[in-house]
Amino acid sequence: MGSHFWPMGLCFWVCFSAFSFIHSVNSQGFGGGSIEGTVHVNGKDAIGKIDDDFICATLDWWPPEKCDYGTCSWGRASFLNLNLGSSILLNAVKAFSPLKLRLGGTLQDKVIYATPDNKQRCVPFQKSTTEMFGFTPGCLPMNRWDELNSFFQKSGAKLIFGLNALTGRTIHSNGTATGAWDYKNSESFIRYSVKKNYTVHGWELGNELCGHGIGTTIGASQYVSDTASLQKIIHDIYKGIEPKPLILSPGGFFDAKWFKDYTDKTTTSLDVVTHHIYNLGPGVDEHLIEKILDPSYLDGIASTFSNLRNILKSSSTSAAAWVGEAGGAYNSGRHLVSNSFVYSFWYLDQLAMSAAYDTKTYCRQTLIGGNYGLLNTTTYEPNPDYYSALLWHRLMGRNVLATSFSGPKKIRAYAHCAKQSKGITVLLINLQNTTTVEARVAFNTSWTLRHKHKSHRSHRAQLKFHQGLRSETVREEYHLTAKDGNLQSQTMLLNGNALTLNSSGIIPNLDPVYVNSSEPILVGPSSIVFAHIPYVVLPACR
Repeated sequence: MGSHFWPMGLCFWVCFSAFSFIHSVNSQGFGGGSIEGTVHVNGKDAIGKIDDDFICATLDWWPPEKCDYGTCSWGRASFLNLNLGSSILLNAVKAFSPLKLRLGGTLQDKVIYATPDNKQRCVPFQKSTTEMFGFTPGCLPMNRWDELNSFFQKSGAKLIFGLNALTGRTIHSNGTATGAWDYKNSESFIRYSVKKNYTVHGWELGNELCGHGIGTTIGASQYVSDTASLQKIIHDIYKGIEPKPLILSPGGFFDAKWFKDYTDKTTTSLDVVTHHIYNLGPGVDEHLIEKILDPSYLDGIASTFSNLRNILKSSSTSAAAWVGEAGGAYNSGRHLVSNSFVYSFWYLDQLAMSAAYDTKTYCRQTLIGGNYGLLNTTTYEPNPDYYSALLWHRLMGRNVLATSFSGPKKIRAYAHCAKQSKGITVLLINLQNTTTVEARVAFNTSWTLRHKHKSHRSHRAQLKFHQGLRSETVREEYHLTAKDGNLQSQTMLLNGNALTLNSSGIIPNLDPVYVNSSEPILVGPSSIVFAHIPYVVLPACR
């Protein structure tokens, strides 16, 4: 048994549970056999650092009449009509402690805030084919804002609110918007929120108005001036209040020239540069699953993360990069794709890839609503990606490690320092549908192995370029698979067990299996594995 002592009962339970699950991984009947590979982790320095609350989700304005390709998938999922009394919804948000929530979307630039000094009638959005974005202007009543903030306080959510940035502008037939931002109504809304002692983590200016824009576009120079106006408002209203909320912008699709012009001139007025990602194309596309399972297609978005990182590095700005909205497939996603197991291949790969390029926060479109919600639009029960997000939130620490994989091209490998615990967490995504991968982890820097003698005295062994070390320590593994092997299933299995709510709407425990460290990490066909390796101490994680 070496120098590490296990109580016999614990040893039997750990070994039996691990053996049972690993046996099931090897005997799923795919007939493709197994292949070996190596995860190479450089533990000398972190290549990026994410926010502790990296996971973020959005709530949108879309009313039930929002339809795409003949399907109306939003129901009562807008934050204007969402059932805030749902215990499932409350539990789902509370499980993150905290979850960032970004309130915004296409219609935010058509919203009037019904503050006490506002003279305009407060009317809801109405469908109209002659209006930009297909709806008339709408309104946020302050009693609904009060209800929302009560929910945010109960759930512990951190709120980012997207402000209407089109007020006061002239929209021309060529799609450009000119004139300065009329911020009177927004200023009144922010004052109301501060008077009510509502905590807003950040205020974001505009939605998809940068670069080529969606519906209309605003030039970078004008946006610089408007951002300075927002900063002045925030500093004035929050005078004597610390910390002040973040100022975020522009909340649109990445355009290198526009973003460079903008960030070079907002060096003192901007905290976060936000951009949106819908790299899978329209939700009506029948080839979405093929794209998700194609590593070369997944790699295509890396240039966006890289280019934005380089723009921020070359600028004198201190602003950080966030993905402010990402639904993968635009126009509400696709039923039984963006709300099914297969989407976790895209989603977790996005989270990990963006983190490797120093993205601080990633906001998923949506928490609820459309076909890409983390929660079911009708029942509020978690879709598979909810559990993927929650596991990431609990396991992946702030420091991102340079990681590569020697083996099949359809294995995606990432690693972070572990979150609130020792060691590292490795994320492995197997896009192959017939082959199990036996992955060993190798380190190309000196690292420390910790274990205890029976006398509880600890010792260290310095090891270099070492893999597959035999010791009596164990690692924790979380294997995610689709129910019945159906990638379009809306039920996710964790270590072979279906993840479902109990009768009280409580989020299930996400328990690992324990595997002896001498064994390779088995990544079954069409599966995802988080492996927490607690006995490795790397310089980047100290």
